[in-house]
Amino acid sequence: MPAAIEAARDAFTQLALGQAEIPLRVALPSPHGSLLCMPGYLAGLPALALKVVSIFPNNPEIGWPYISGLALVFDAQTGLPRALLDGATLTALRTGAATGLATDLLARPDSRIVALFGAGAQAYDQVAGVRAARPITEVRIRSLDRRHSKALAERLRAEGLNARSVEEPAEALRGADIALCATTSRTPLFADADVPDGIHMNAIGAYTPEMQEVPPETVARARVVVDDKEAALAEAGDLLKPLADGRVGPDVFETTLGDVLLGRASGRYSPTEITLFKSVGLAAQDVAAAARALARAEAEGLGTVVDL
Repeated sequence: MPAAIEAARDAFTQLALGQAEIPLRVALPSPHGSLLCMPGYLAGLPALALKVVSIFPNNPEIGWPYISGLALVFDAQTGLPRALLDGATLTALRTGAATGLATDLLARPDSRIVALFGAGAQAYDQVAGVRAARPITEVRIRSLDRRHSKALAERLRAEGLNARSVEEPAEALRGADIALCATTSRTPLFADADVPDGIHMNAIGAYTPEMQEVPPETVARARVVVDDKEAALAEAGDLLKPLADGRVGPDVFETTLGDVLLGRASGRYSPTEITLFKSVGLAAQDVAAAARALARAEAEGLGTVVDL
């Protein structure tokens, strides 16, 4: 995770400096799920990659993963394919890394307690991301599927972390320093009245205009930082819904994580301020993470070499 966070730092820095080419992802719906295609190029590495991910919500019921896919890395000078990586693993790792980076930049230094909403494919790496940024001592997990939340809590306890499944959103948030939202919900996961002052929130699950994890009232009183303005304007339901209702203005999309990294914008203003990192996921993250993974694999002799 620390190496993945450094890759995320590269990705968001290059994005803010105009050194990244990342078209908006193509979403292809089908009767049972969606296919997402995300190409990207980072001039600063240089690195060129394409990730294709399928999201099929009913798969867990028949014993298959909710998210699956592939990432293909190309040589930036010749265009020749260099590596094929597991897309689901890459997605979870780079998303957790972005959360870790945002937490490092925006959360209070004394943050210890985490409220986690969702216990699916992204959840474990979300916790890993914040643990790399802050000395976390407690995780409270709220999920509609108690089997998943209990299993995740058990996994985290095996790593020496005080983790437990909770029944109510308010119980998860009470006294929490950091909140992690990693679901596909179309309605807010908790009430604004239960959100404590000074909390830092990472909302990474709602990646379409129809989805929503964070109450609009919370968005309206938070310091909002997005991964990318254009992507957020196209996909971030957490922000688009309160914008449509007139609760927030267009300026809610203005500050990016790259701006904070480069010192163009400040992160947290005070210990009592609510900060919110809204991410829909960017190809730049995949390119940076895949390039770093490939370099490490080549250095350590990992993977399978295939002659094309």
